[in-house]
Amino acid sequence: MVRLTYKYYYYYHQLSTITPTDSTKPPTTMTSPFTPTTPPRIKNTKGLHLLTTSTPNGKKVQILFEELSAKYDLQWTTTLIDLDTDEQKQPWFLALNPNGKIPLLIDNNPHNPSSPITVMESSAILLYLVETYDPDHHFHFSSSSSTSSPVYKSQLLQWLFFWSASGQPQQAGLNHFKRFAGVVVDSYAIEKFKTETLRIYNVLEMHLSNRLTGDDGGGEAREYLVGEGRGKYSIADINAYAWIRAWKRMTISEEEMGRFPLLRRWVERIEERPAVRRGVGEGYDEEVHPELLLTSSTGRS
Repeated sequence: MVRLTYKYYYYYHQLSTITPTDSTKPPTTMTSPFTPTTPPRIKNTKGLHLLTTSTPNGKKVQILFEELSAKYDLQWTTTLIDLDTDEQKQPWFLALNPNGKIPLLIDNNPHNPSSPITVMESSAILLYLVETYDPDHHFHFSSSSSTSSPVYKSQLLQWLFFWSASGQPQQAGLNHFKRFAGVVVDSYAIEKFKTETLRIYNVLEMHLSNRLTGDDGGGEAREYLVGEGRGKYSIADINAYAWIRAWKRMTISEEEMGRFPLLRRWVERIEERPAVRRGVGEGYDEEVHPELLLTSSTGRS
């Protein structure tokens, strides 16, 4: 067992130290993800292209685009995907995202426009956008010790993954069984998801309170999830906010939410941002902007 481990390490180490030559470099071209059935508006759009619907996961990315636009005048195209007709399950969409979910980001790389970059999963899209289009680290943290402590980059990832892996599935389950199940659901399912959602809210409340930092409660409460002191607004906040903002729709009562005053103020603080209001606003409403909607297999353009 020891010899096998050593051989693996030696082999891996040798490979990692090889300097690529012309014969060892990976190919620089990629096969286009577009298919013959891909709608022209998807194939022909240049630059950044967001395929979304204003669900909580869609809102995450919409908010970040609006924030980046305010800071950098970032330009992008939005296409709203019609979930009612399962447009996201069409073969052309599955070629871009095998999971058949929104949001989906297409970055038409100007250096190789025949091979655009596609990014699925809302949290992955958030990371891709800040690492590619937020060079001043307005909404994330540098891993360089010369600009900020690398610990904040680690904390950003921790809270990003915490919500995506622990909070979001619970609130999504509560949302489904209480609002969209379409059948009479045993109260056990609702109570289970609600109890877990409230537990996650309590984790966030305790973190915002700074009561777990070992300073005997003497520190100021945090305003945001990550960063020095009271924290800095980042994609960790955007990621969780897009879901928590809808707590009333999840059958969480005023009394229950009252147990989390810091979390509630955190929600209110974020929703005051102009870019956030735009990101969750009518600019992404298919009834207000039907021209953005990509629907049924007939008449696509």
